[in-house]
Amino acid sequence: MSLPAVLLAAGSSPSPTPSESTTPAVPSIQDAQESATQAASWVEQNWSTWLAIGLKVLLILVIAGVLRVLIRRAITKLIDRMNRTAQAVDGTAIGGLLVNVERRRQRSQAIGSVLRSVASFLIMGTAALMVLSAFDINLAPLLASAGVAGVAIGFGARNLVTDFLSGVFMILEDQYGVGDSIDAGVASGEVIEVGLRVTKLRGDNGEIWYVRNGEVKRIGNLSQGWSTAGVDVTVRPSENLDRVKAVLNGVGEAMSKEEPWNELLWGPIEVLGLDSVLLDSMVVRVSAKTMPGKSLTVERELRWRIKRAFDAADIPIVGRTPLTVEEQPATDPTAGMAAPSAYSNTSSPQAQAATPLAPPSVTK
Repeated sequence: MSLPAVLLAAGSSPSPTPSESTTPAVPSIQDAQESATQAASWVEQNWSTWLAIGLKVLLILVIAGVLRVLIRRAITKLIDRMNRTAQAVDGTAIGGLLVNVERRRQRSQAIGSVLRSVASFLIMGTAALMVLSAFDINLAPLLASAGVAGVAIGFGARNLVTDFLSGVFMILEDQYGVGDSIDAGVASGEVIEVGLRVTKLRGDNGEIWYVRNGEVKRIGNLSQGWSTAGVDVTVRPSENLDRVKAVLNGVGEAMSKEEPWNELLWGPIEVLGLDSVLLDSMVVRVSAKTMPGKSLTVERELRWRIKRAFDAADIPIVGRTPLTVEEQPATDPTAGMAAPSAYSNTSSPQAQAATPLAPPSVTK
């Protein structure tokens, strides 16, 4: 076929109209039926699998929610029982001496908060991992990433973690509580609030110290167990020791029978004996076991009573003053000087009677 015939054949073919070239093809009813059939077939093949996964996830969430509510309610009841026990003991006589309700309340609340948080974290975290595993999600990369993030957070917030863990162990071990007088090394005073991260102390001058629990390396609790009240009585070395001891024993017996000192004193007031003997005085030591934190109060009252009893018995209390040295008469400052010579005055008879030395002759 020649080239003109080919061009003629190509030009004779009808060209598409603009409407036919831009309008998409409308799907037919047969295509819609095929799509619906495929969707129904896919649902029919997988509905049992999706239903099983949904029921499994729902069961995990229900069990986790019920378990969380039951555990938190059990912890709350335990804390309430601890508070009721503290309040019941506080109504008795011994409760006023041994139990601090505010201390027990704060301690129980802190322990309850920690236990509830730990329980919720463990239960919900385990439930989340089980839900992800139900969807056939590989948890290995997620756990690895969580481990790396946990290590990074641990290094970045190590001081915060240290404070928190130290606070938890301090509360669980009951190292101190509200109302205790402690020496934390960095600060000392009365505890007014115990937290998981910071402990508040009231100093002797009224200042408030905020001590991080992680910074406390040692704690001296002055309010646990019992305290010791000690008084030193200084008398003259010439006093009769038996008489001094009898007066002190009388003061101790009278104070032990009076209120409120009979509750603050947890033992008899004892005269321990001579603590020191000097040339100008001797010290008698008096000691007593007292309620925690009440040693200073007992010491002040004991000094007051001892002074009044000694005044009544005509026994003076002396201080440790140095011995006075007897005064010597003032010495004459000119005593060590020699008398003036008569020859020092040229007009004196001695100087005039003296033969003057002849000057040496000069030879030429």
